Amino acid sequence: MCKAFGPVRANDDISLALAKGKIHGIVGENGAGKTTLMNVLYGCQRADAGEIYINGARRSLRSSAAAIRAGIGMVHQHFMLVDNFSVLENIMLGCERGMFLGANSPGPRRARAELQRLAAEYKLRADPDALTGDLPVGAQQRVEMLKTLVRGAEILILDEPTGALTPQEADDLFRILRVIRGQGKTVVLITHKLREIMAVSDRVTVMRDGRVVAVRETRDTNAGELSELMVGRAVATESRTAPPRRDSGTALTVKNLRVRDRHRVVRVRDVNLSLRSGEILGVAGVAGNGQSELLEALAGMCRVDGGEIVFHRGGGGGGGDGQGEAAAGSSPSQLRAKGVAHVPEDRRATGMVAFESASHAAILGYHREAQYRRGRNPRGIFFDWPFIGAQTRRRMDEFDVRPPLPEIRAAQFSGGNQQKLILAREMVREPRVLLIGQPTRGVDIGAIEFIHRKILTLRDQGSAILLVSVELEEILALADRIVVMFNGAVVGETPAAAADEKQLGRWMAGVRDEG
Repeated sequence: MCKAFGPVRANDDISLALAKGKIHGIVGENGAGKTTLMNVLYGCQRADAGEIYINGARRSLRSSAAAIRAGIGMVHQHFMLVDNFSVLENIMLGCERGMFLGANSPGPRRARAELQRLAAEYKLRADPDALTGDLPVGAQQRVEMLKTLVRGAEILILDEPTGALTPQEADDLFRILRVIRGQGKTVVLITHKLREIMAVSDRVTVMRDGRVVAVRETRDTNAGELSELMVGRAVATESRTAPPRRDSGTALTVKNLRVRDRHRVVRVRDVNLSLRSGEILGVAGVAGNGQSELLEALAGMCRVDGGEIVFHRGGGGGGGDGQGEAAAGSSPSQLRAKGVAHVPEDRRATGMVAFESASHAAILGYHREAQYRRGRNPRGIFFDWPFIGAQTRRRMDEFDVRPPLPEIRAAQFSGGNQQKLILAREMVREPRVLLIGQPTRGVDIGAIEFIHRKILTLRDQGSAILLVSVELEEILALADRIVVMFNGAVVGETPAAAADEKQLGRWMAGVRDEG
């Protein structure tokens, strides 16, 4: 299989064999070509050369419809669901079976019956009439899997399936995959989490720079060997390099913060916290317990229902504790002017415009600055694209974004390279305060090491960093101080050096300390 995008050979003479009744893992760095290969198998993209055989017969998969007819289903890293459709409508989309779509018409009746049968068989809980956009991420993924199973998939491809799941949801997913394997179906699992590969796969293929570099039986390898094969070198397992600065002042204070969602449900409950310059404050907790809303409130992305947010002058290497600037109700652009940078949790939804170029992504949010206008005129209406392109290329080189081509659309980069592009945009300015959500979601092990090092370097330069992550290991690797949220409230706080994983786990489950 060969597939190129201009000068970039995403798949370079790939050969792959998948066995029936097996879970086949595919690992590699961001940009190794894993998703491109799967998109070819699912008919989303056409290969430049190569052949595909299913059950010994050569097949031409020129569209996703052809792949579905051939028994292939795919759950994409970024779900392909219509938010304002019901679960049943999403299940039917593309295979409506007739022009009559009323609730009692034959097509919807058959689809509902099949959906309920499969949901019971695989223990995939799904309300056919629920609005998909109102479902949590784990439930949306179950809808995606049911959509493929309803269509009779015998080969199921999952691209980074646990990137946005809680540990409990991930365990439930692996239980389902084992059931599917036991029925003789084939599962292809693309993930950067080598522990998951070791726990659930039967065989693993390692890709690097568009090529297959190794195939291993899972029982005959280990996470250390796979990581070295992926990156081409030994990978450091410890992120921390130096203790935090001790002479820094307060950069951010939050008092009695309260946030409601669009349904007027309280998501953040009277949160109090402080953040010092030269410190990483890790916010831990199971997804859905108010961390996302806290981050959005601090970044000016949602309305604050009550309380105070104060950014103190100084920071970014100069200390803090000076006169504070109240920020509740400030817009994201106003906060940027105060030296507050933000890496959002969902890079595609709120971090970039996917159909625009990498150069657009590299200045998004800062595009009103005079340096990006012709003649450096802040009121100018024309962008200086040669300057923007050159600056973007320098940042791509510094943050190892592959390929380093500013003109490529942001959507064409792998998830990890999209993340590094956004990190470069926000971090190169050495902000007073950096708000960062899920910094390594869907990112490979080599890029995780790189991103962690960049975050620690920024902290050592004096920036105050508030880090939200559902990965407890990441919190423990980076944070100087940890707070845990449950049901919208802070239920515990500890210095990272004194953190006990069992105690953190109890806090994450909502068990407060006695007294």
